[in-house]
Amino acid sequence: MATGYLEILRARHALRLLTGTLVGRLPNATAAIALVLFVRAQDGTYSLAGALAAVYGVANAVGQPVLGRLVDLYGQPRVQLPAAVLSALAMTSFAFCGTDPLPLAYGAVAAAGLFTPPLEGGLRALWPSVLRREEQVHTAYAMDAVAQEVMFTVGPLLVTLCASLWSERVALLVLSVLGVLGALSVVVSPPSRAWRSAPREAHWLGALRSPGLLALLGAFLFVGMALGSIAVASVPYADTHGGDVVYGWLMAAIGLGALIGGTVYGARQWSGTPERRLRVLVALLAVCYVPLTLMPGAVAMTLLAVVAGVFLAPCIACAFIIVDRHAPSGTVTEAFSWLVTTFTVGASVGTGLAGPVVQTGGALWGFALPAVAGAVSLLVLLATGRVLTAPVQGGVVAASSENDPNRAAEPRFSSGDRA
Repeated sequence: MATGYLEILRARHALRLLTGTLVGRLPNATAAIALVLFVRAQDGTYSLAGALAAVYGVANAVGQPVLGRLVDLYGQPRVQLPAAVLSALAMTSFAFCGTDPLPLAYGAVAAAGLFTPPLEGGLRALWPSVLRREEQVHTAYAMDAVAQEVMFTVGPLLVTLCASLWSERVALLVLSVLGVLGALSVVVSPPSRAWRSAPREAHWLGALRSPGLLALLGAFLFVGMALGSIAVASVPYADTHGGDVVYGWLMAAIGLGALIGGTVYGARQWSGTPERRLRVLVALLAVCYVPLTLMPGAVAMTLLAVVAGVFLAPCIACAFIIVDRHAPSGTVTEAFSWLVTTFTVGASVGTGLAGPVVQTGGALWGFALPAVAGAVSLLVLLATGRVLTAPVQGGVVAASSENDPNRAAEPRFSSGDRA
């Protein structure tokens, strides 16, 4: 299992790109908890903290596909680094000005979210130029999904450590600096500087003119809802089974399950088309959410949470392949950014929907919500199966590669590929 991952990490520039992307995305991964801790330290209310976090999330969801399109048009260095600097400056101004006056605080947080660079989509656009074999690219997608789980585990720990050792303001500043350094490490690398998007057809919809991509985004909206609703449903359960410690273990267990699932998934090749495989993975994801409604003791519930997370990273990794297959020429970064945005919006909707559901029916109904959301995601994939499995224009070889600055022919994914 380790051989395939080590082969990727030994590839020239691969480790640098992966590490730089993860470090550069730390501000985005930890924004919610960092804002809550800072506002609380400023004697602000939790309502204000939640509102600021929501503003950041909405601005980020808007900015990712917009900046992704600019990356496709003008290249990574011209967009990623200036965006990272602007985002860091906005968050720094918020750290020094605080929550008074409120309009300035909201504006600064919104700017920080809006200008968050699309490093995640940019990395996936770079993998085919760094890893020349198709099966290596597929493994890299899985490794990318696993690395995200590590980042979302380590990130909050870093925030709380900075806050406890120094202050919540220092935590915001450290994250801002790390974000710029991570983006800088990526954009000065030879693959990032050399990467050029393929020629694109002028169209105001950009990547969204692809029916297959729209179908995938519709399904992943509900996958995001499932994950967001679990975070809320776990709160009342933890309140009656041990408090915040149990809640922390449940959240960590889901991440651990995703890490295990993604690692195993990426360690081998899979036959069949990724579109059909995604239907199986989403079905398994939905089924694994159902046992959470049993709500046993804390230890057993933690084990069930591990199982619930096992198929999350494989679903994401498989979706990466489908995005690459269905993204119109010249829109690959924008397409990946739309997937990130859709998943984020879905998680936010799931969080908002789970609140009244838990308030009405308790934790039981809250844990039923992710299973329902997973089932709806599967229904979307089944209903759009013909669109998703339609032959992709360009066949196996695309004459205008998204990743080859010399426009050399390069293998792309086809309906008969193996991942």
